Amino acid sequence: MSNAVYPELPGLAFGVRRRPIWSTQADRAVTGREFRSSLMAYPDYEFLLTYEFLRATPAWQELQQVEGFFNARRGSWDSFLWRDPDDYTVSGQSIGTGTGAQTVFTMLRTRGGFAEPVMDFMSAPAVYVGGVLQGVATYSIASGLITFNAPPANGAAVTWTGTYYRRVRFLRDELEFEKFLSDLWSAGKVELKLVKS
Repeated sequence: MSNAVYPELPGLAFGVRRRPIWSTQADRAVTGREFRSSLMAYPDYEFLLTYEFLRATPAWQELQQVEGFFNARRGSWDSFLWRDPDDYTVSGQSIGTGTGAQTVFTMLRTRGGFAEPVMDFMSAPAVYVGGVLQGVATYSIASGLITFNAPPANGAAVTWTGTYYRRVRFLRDELEFEKFLSDLWSAGKVELKLVKS
């Protein structure tokens, strides 16, 4: 599991595709009645990035960055960190309410009313209890959980503000580049898959 960060390059097309994927088990009784079970608490995601151009000149080396990053991960073998251009920041995100006894909370981000855990941060998040910024010595964060040294007061809102990465891997073991002008290349399908820790 690598903490290498996927490069952000200007040739990325505007249309990044996102696909949430769930797993549902359906069983049918002899009466014809159907029973369904959701097998996952959170969806898997697949992303499709398209590069309209990747410059290969000595001054830019964008093609070399993407190709080198892909090869360093050995295709789909190793995971890495990626900043989703449309889902990487929260402000005042609620992660719970203090009970006076609970010290551990899950770091979450909510999108469209659905909350999912956040595991990897771009920088140290700002954590608030009852609207008061907490010093970094008053808590620790590991594996998507924040643990306070002392439990937040009963009824105190626990929130955070910050930026985060998605842990992903390449979906496939091959990547295709196409040269369309001197030192200009494109990559039509750079596919990523969310990795759950």
